[in-house]
Amino acid sequence: MDLVALGQRVQRLRRERGLTLQDLAAESAVSVSMLSAVERGDKAPTVVVLDRVATGLGVPLATLLVEPEDERVVVRRAAEQDVVDEPGGWRRTILTPVVPGVNFEWIRSTLPPGCVPGEYPAYAPGSHEFIAVESGTLTLTVDGERVIVLGAGDSVYLAADSTLAYANHSAEPVTYHVAALIMRPRAARGLSSA
Repeated sequence: MDLVALGQRVQRLRRERGLTLQDLAAESAVSVSMLSAVERGDKAPTVVVLDRVATGLGVPLATLLVEPEDERVVVRRAAEQDVVDEPGGWRRTILTPVVPGVNFEWIRSTLPPGCVPGEYPAYAPGSHEFIAVESGTLTLTVDGERVIVLGAGDSVYLAADSTLAYANHSAEPVTYHVAALIMRPRAARGLSSA
């Protein structure tokens, strides 16, 4: 960790908020002498101290640790992608990097022939979901009533405040992508989208 850069970020954020060292000490429960040493880059603060400083400044801890330019570009290498193998041969790969405060995800899923993973609860109103089929045939059921069949190259947009059921009723695997802008996580399942 570059202590000088960390100190400069803390000092910049403190000044942007119009806080003195004494004000920040009162807000963060960190001594003035420690804050001063951190701002000068003289001391390496513990994670607990950094968390208190972030809380006192009203920012996420990551804001103190990441260069602002770095927040604009986040790379997730293929080897870092989370892959989840579900019962029945269903596989999901989370393609998007995790960015604090950004509730967007892009998932690639493959359903083997005859796989019916089940129904997913609705997201909060204001959420959006895009589904694009890469190969095979995907059957979506929206709110338990409307059935949409999508083939390779087809896509659909859904206001994501509906329940969704995914299924592969064909004899071939289906691979599809889900891109979702989420207002809150779904109430059930380990991962948000299928």
